[in-house]
Amino acid sequence: MIRTLIGSIASLWRYPVKSMLGEELKDSKVTPHGLLGDRAYALLDVNSGKIASAKNPQKWAKLLDFRATFTDLVPDDESIPPVKIFFPDGNSITSEATDANKILSTLLGRDVHLLSCAPKDASLEQYWPSVEGTAYQEAITQLVMPTGTFFDSCSIHGITTATLTRLQELYPEGQFKHQRFRPNLVIKPTSSEIKFLEDDWVGGILAIGEVVRLRIDTACPRCVVTTLAQADLPKDLNILRTTARHNNVIAGIRMSVVQEGNICPNDPIWLEKAT
Repeated sequence: MIRTLIGSIASLWRYPVKSMLGEELKDSKVTPHGLLGDRAYALLDVNSGKIASAKNPQKWAKLLDFRATFTDLVPDDESIPPVKIFFPDGNSITSEATDANKILSTLLGRDVHLLSCAPKDASLEQYWPSVEGTAYQEAITQLVMPTGTFFDSCSIHGITTATLTRLQELYPEGQFKHQRFRPNLVIKPTSSEIKFLEDDWVGGILAIGEVVRLRIDTACPRCVVTTLAQADLPKDLNILRTTARHNNVIAGIRMSVVQEGNICPNDPIWLEKAT
């Protein structure tokens, strides 16, 4: 086993409601299911029976105009407190409000219910734009989420500042902010190399701080969400085209939890790989 110090946590993020903007954290417990409270809620499209996701922007691009945060600390027993949702106009509502579903439905223009428990065989629609190198072209496919969760696939996602900087070099006119990629962990490498560093980490273990260990299961293929307007970032399909052209649509890593514990920004990160 080779153990190498590779960086530290630059920032830490969770997204209480799927496909809405999230919140930066000062610390977080890592549970067997990911960061405590991450993707704890989602909207159900009542008409289709599918989970609302900005992966189908023709229906749900507006979700990225909303921001969600918890009304209280998430307790270690993982019981989920109410969530507060901020609207584009600055107003807000909590999940406890009796008219929450009605108000959200009106604002989104579709009949939705806010859920805190994933339905059996929950799935979402994913739109594939015309980008050479992606799996489909101008198509909508179905993505079945891991049982009992609102995750697309992995429970934790990370990206390095080196990857973001490399993409920025390749397409200087673009804005490669980490917010486009919706990571849980933004990783600042010890290496000064400007390249897709984390591609070489797949198959290893990230040891963070004193306790937490994450298995790097796969590199992370990107989707249309990276191209959508959100906060102060404009819509830009060339974000995805650049990722596809120069790194096979890959930017970041997908991880699962080997050992839970607490993490915070500036925690050191080691890579463990078999010799």
